[in-house]
Amino acid sequence: MRALVQRVRRASVRVVSADGSAETVGEISEGLCVLVGMTHTDREEDAKRLADKVWNLRVMPGGDRGMELAVADTTREILVVSQFTLYGDTSRGRRPSWVAAAPPEIAEPLYECFVAELRALGAHVQCGVFGASMEVELVNWGPVTLMLETGSSKRG
Repeated sequence: MRALVQRVRRASVRVVSADGSAETVGEISEGLCVLVGMTHTDREEDAKRLADKVWNLRVMPGGDRGMELAVADTTREILVVSQFTLYGDTSRGRRPSWVAAAPPEIAEPLYECFVAELRALGAHVQCGVFGASMEVELVNWGPVTLMLETGSSKRG
C-alpha cells in the first residue's frame, strides 16, 4: 500500500456528481490529508501497519526540533481519500498505466480496513467516497509531504 501524507492547515473532499454539482463529504482542520492506494498483493496486515504508521508519524509541531509530535499525541484530524493513481506507471511513455493498481474488489476492503484501523487507534477521521469522482482541497502546512509504503510495494 502507498500513502501520500500531507500535513495540512485544513483539507476537504467533495464528491462530484455527473451534472457537475459537488457535495462536501469530509472536512478537517489541522492534521493530515492521506491519499491512499492499493496494489494487487496488499493484505489487511498492510492496511493496519500503514494506519499505525500514519497515526504515529511524528510530523506535527512540538518540541525543540519543530516536528516532534504525531497526530496520536494531539487533537488533530485525518482526512483519508482513496487514490488508485498512486500506482500509475509512466515508465513507458506519457500515458500512465494502471496495471499495478488493485481492482476495486481488492482495494475497497483494504481502504475500509485502513480507515477502521485509524479509528480504532483513536483517530478522528473524515473520508472521501471510494471510487467516486472527487475534488480534494487543502492547504499544505510546512509544506510537509511524505510517501509511505508497506507490503510488496515498499522500496528498500
